[in-house]
Amino acid sequence: MAGGDLKLARPYATLAGTLDKALLEGLTKMGFEYMTPVQQKVLTELPTLSSDCLVQAKTGTGKTAAFLLPTIQNLLQGNIPPRGKVGILVLCPTRELALQIAKECDQITACLPRKMECHTAFGGTARASNLKKFLGGSPTILVATPGRLDDILGEKEVRDRFDSIKTVVLDEADRMLDQGFAPQINSILKRIPPKSDGWQGMCFSATLPDRVNDVVKCVLFPGYTSLSTIDPNEAPTVANVPQFSITVPSIKQTFAALYVLIQSEHKQNPKDFKAVVFGTTANGVGLLYDLFQNLLPQFKTFELHSRLSQTSRTKTTNQFKDAASGILFASDVVGRGMDFPNVGLVIQLGLPSSTEQYIHRVGRTARAGKDGRAVMVLFENEAFFVNVNKTLPIKPYPAEIISDLTQYNPTIEQGFMGVDEEAKAKAYQAFLGYNKTYLKKLRLDAKGLVQLANQYAEAMGCPEPPLIEKRTVGKMGLKGVPGLRIGSRREEAS
Repeated sequence: MAGGDLKLARPYATLAGTLDKALLEGLTKMGFEYMTPVQQKVLTELPTLSSDCLVQAKTGTGKTAAFLLPTIQNLLQGNIPPRGKVGILVLCPTRELALQIAKECDQITACLPRKMECHTAFGGTARASNLKKFLGGSPTILVATPGRLDDILGEKEVRDRFDSIKTVVLDEADRMLDQGFAPQINSILKRIPPKSDGWQGMCFSATLPDRVNDVVKCVLFPGYTSLSTIDPNEAPTVANVPQFSITVPSIKQTFAALYVLIQSEHKQNPKDFKAVVFGTTANGVGLLYDLFQNLLPQFKTFELHSRLSQTSRTKTTNQFKDAASGILFASDVVGRGMDFPNVGLVIQLGLPSSTEQYIHRVGRTARAGKDGRAVMVLFENEAFFVNVNKTLPIKPYPAEIISDLTQYNPTIEQGFMGVDEEAKAKAYQAFLGYNKTYLKKLRLDAKGLVQLANQYAEAMGCPEPPLIEKRTVGKMGLKGVPGLRIGSRREEAS
């Protein structure tokens, strides 16, 4: 288990009498022998298992069990709500994390004599069928993303399911607020029974910015217990990860640089090579996946981004978790919160949306005491990121790969011949949309951005820039900018 020294850790067996025998049995079946620091703090330092608390702990340290065990135990102590009513509500930022929490919940409760149903609610799935399952089932525990829950709480029949709520958990509170979920969280709290009814509030967060405190006031009573497993003097995990950057002179060379980099890193660590490559957009990630399936057929490759169906995302998440080796091409749907075992390398291609996002991506490696490395590949205009983040330990990549890139152009061209033209067009459009928001930082005007995007299209082997709908150009604020080809790709295809 992640997150602590076993010599200091207490065995779960010492909680006999505190936790129900069936819960301990479930933990044993899961292979959970010792508590991680956050689990031990919550389970042994709370005044009662139903006390309000604010817990600061890093991602990947066992937080899920730290909030599920006390809340479920609280229900088992004579507080189980009537059949069909939600007793525990867990709010988290992404569907992947919601599924991960629900899976762990099912494992923890597997040995209970009476089944305790754990349901999920998140976007990207059929609303009607999910709602029918929720209303037709007996959802004692609900794990939800704020957007979808706020949506379905508009229906009285759904709101009625929460009138016996015992605990509300906010997991990754800082991230939910970073992603703009504050309005939905506030709306949810207004639609469920008021805090004055006495339900327990638990707030878990890796960082504690002021905006987290604003939400805390709505979820926790004054006098709540604060717990932390983060040593204020300890360098963040990310500071211990060797970090490098490669700056290519032109956007055209980024694909070749990534190709050479992956092979260079694999040569250094050929055994169980497991890497995550982050792109800036979902369609850009899809393009990378298509390209590198052709370029590196010797590797198992995976893709994970918001353009995939939820079924595909869940399947890929599980496959990559279980894989001993392989390369995952991903967008920021996995930038935080997801724990993929034994990832030894994180590559970031292009400009991260923020310093925080860079750090969270790097945090996908060097987990649970394992080694890891991180490399970012930028083109010249993006290189400012390293200069303005001098506190990050990013050094120039130790091997020289830039000078030899041109020899790989024929290989890249050949790889792109096997990539669908529509995938290239979508990646081109996404590239324009993403970088439009960073014009000032990239020291570009609109005309320069279009020229850059057209070089990107050229690198993909497009004989001319892909067509973009007139309406889309208007939405991007690029109307009248020279270099764009306006028109419908559907008409061109027909």
